[in-house]
Amino acid sequence: MDKRLLWLSVGSFAMSTVGFVFSALLPSIAADTHISIPSAGYLITAFSLAYAIGAPTLSALVGAVDRRRVLTVAMLVFVAGNAIAATSSSFFTLLMAQLVMGAATGLFAATAQATAVALTGPDQRALAISVVVGGTTFAVALGAPLGSLIATFWGWRGTFLSVAGLGSLTALVLWWRLPAGMRGTRLPLADRFLAITRPGVAPALLVTLLYLTGAFVMISYLAPLAMAGAGLPKIALSGMLLSFGIGAVIGNLTSGFLADRIGAGRVVVLSLLLSITICLLIAAGLKLLPHHLSGPLLIGIMLPWGIVGWAFPPAQASRVVSYAPDVAHLTLSLNASAIYFGVALGTVVGGRVLEYAAASDLGLVAATLPFAALVFMLAGRVSRKRLTAQPAE
Repeated sequence: MDKRLLWLSVGSFAMSTVGFVFSALLPSIAADTHISIPSAGYLITAFSLAYAIGAPTLSALVGAVDRRRVLTVAMLVFVAGNAIAATSSSFFTLLMAQLVMGAATGLFAATAQATAVALTGPDQRALAISVVVGGTTFAVALGAPLGSLIATFWGWRGTFLSVAGLGSLTALVLWWRLPAGMRGTRLPLADRFLAITRPGVAPALLVTLLYLTGAFVMISYLAPLAMAGAGLPKIALSGMLLSFGIGAVIGNLTSGFLADRIGAGRVVVLSLLLSITICLLIAAGLKLLPHHLSGPLLIGIMLPWGIVGWAFPPAQASRVVSYAPDVAHLTLSLNASAIYFGVALGTVVGGRVLEYAAASDLGLVAATLPFAALVFMLAGRVSRKRLTAQPAE
């Protein structure tokens, strides 16, 4: 395996850590900037929207530019965003920093995968992409809990500074190790979105959107869910994120294995059903049990929650690709945007729940989104069966 792929993975790790560690930083940021936790949630929304919009838009603009230059500049812009966030004195500045970081992350992610493919032979393309994407998985497993732990001892600004340091080192190594002259083809933005018109692609993307919206109604507000809802101390957040992250790695690895054997659609349906169950179990536990029981319940459910939550993306990506295999690179890009639109929407919905209800109600609201995705998905199957069963005229 080309060792340069590992540094592309490190870059994905650093950038994704910022996206996933926020669930533990919101209370501290809210306190320091004198705003409510739901209002602080707009920082996650800003990052996610910038990613969802920036990935396809910026990739279309710089498609023919030297990829080493694109990756290095994207990483340096990300580093600058972290530095601005760490030294910000107002919520508005922090919000602008999140927009910058989200856009840079989206561009880096899209370019890193294309670069990984260019660095390897045709027989190793899948492995190359999995190594780069693996950086995101390890950001969930290790980056988020480590960032939370740093914030516990050195504050949330220390987390941003630590990520900026790792990003600076990665930018230097990428500029040094990657070859110059790797250029892609410039594909207009309108052409990138043509794939959504293929039969089955748009409904599949809606399932992605609904599922991620439901997941991040709770994930974005894990801190108030744990502290206000279950009475857990702040120090418990690092351990909870670590447990969730280990589950995410397990879920990510087993999803492909199961999809190959029972079908990606069945894995997606199973993930939706189990997600609904976990959301309702968390809601019931926080509402009906005292803190000395609901706290351990929430801690104990983090591992299976991580497994279930991260079993969905690989199987769903496989479903999306199956509808238009010849333009898989475009449909996967659209699916990534749907994921981050879901993160943004889930954060907004969760924030409104915290404004007008209790943290224990997050699970009830979250359960309705995968349920809607399940109903929509099954209704689509019934509709397709009816169409194929109709006799030709």
